[in-house]
Amino acid sequence: MASRKEGTGSTATSSSSTTGAAGKGKGKGSSGDSAVKQVQIDGLVVLKIIKHYQEEGQGTEVVQGVLLGLVVEDRLEITNCFPFPQHTEDDADFDEVQYQMEMMRSLRHVNIDHLHVGWYQSTYYGSFVTRALLDSQFSYQHAIEESVVLIYDPIKTAQGSLSLKAYRLTPKLMEVCKEKDFSPEALKKANITFEHMFEEVPIVIKNSHLINVLMWELEKKSAVADKHELLSLASSNHLGKNLQLLMDRVDDMSQDIVKYNTYMRNTSKQQQQKHQYQQRRQQENMQRQSRGEPPLPEEDLSKLFKPLQPPARMDSLLIAGQINTYCQNIKEFTAQNLGKLFMAQALQEYNN
Repeated sequence: MASRKEGTGSTATSSSSTTGAAGKGKGKGSSGDSAVKQVQIDGLVVLKIIKHYQEEGQGTEVVQGVLLGLVVEDRLEITNCFPFPQHTEDDADFDEVQYQMEMMRSLRHVNIDHLHVGWYQSTYYGSFVTRALLDSQFSYQHAIEESVVLIYDPIKTAQGSLSLKAYRLTPKLMEVCKEKDFSPEALKKANITFEHMFEEVPIVIKNSHLINVLMWELEKKSAVADKHELLSLASSNHLGKNLQLLMDRVDDMSQDIVKYNTYMRNTSKQQQQKHQYQQRRQQENMQRQSRGEPPLPEEDLSKLFKPLQPPARMDSLLIAGQINTYCQNIKEFTAQNLGKLFMAQALQEYNN
């Protein structure tokens, strides 16, 4: 997945600078036992995110931005947002952290919610389970416990249903990221699998009464012909693209498995060599003892047989999580298509 590294890095940095502001937005102080169970988003924020992608997102280009709001008990209310500006490598003097601080300062001057509560990011066919997103969300969640990341899928939204999901890192994964130990033993001890990495938080979109009246008026004026497009039996390239991305990630997983199997074989071979060396050493000492000679001095086996570096398993978990996301997308798409095909078959049989 294409991602702006500059935006990701500054996202993680800026979260630590607004921890105090987010703490003031809590209704019950800064106690760490209050988990976010629901995310409430203003409709205007959703429109801003969609508009940001339509203006700056192109193909696989990822757009990112900051979420502002406040925490009320176990509900995170997102009332405003602003995007990260697009810039090239030539803009060396541009400081995104300073830009975010100035934006929040300006919003505070006009009495708009300016507390930092997370960030949002667009995705390309659901390809968002990456190490960059994991590191950024860990930095946010470590500094601001209630922070979330909103994932907006413009391709699925263009098919007729808004695709906007909120995610947080699970407590188990937070502990592993704090220790920065992603070895197979550490992940096995923490009981971390790809299913226990991210937790989805339910989203509720809230609009004012005037906005609801406006939407009702627009719905009455909308053309009826546009609604019939949802009943089209033609399959788009959405399924084929998801299958292609799924095959690519499966290939990455198979290569990672080959690397891990190679490590296990080399480890087993080294253990055999170490055991054979100890046996030869023991036999030689027994022969020296029978001749009345002193035994050979003990040597440090760790210097003779340097321990092999185990491969990091976090990448494998991320690949497995991304494969699971692709499978869910394919399942949803095929379920909708099969439902329309069965409905068309029933109508055809009824007419005949």
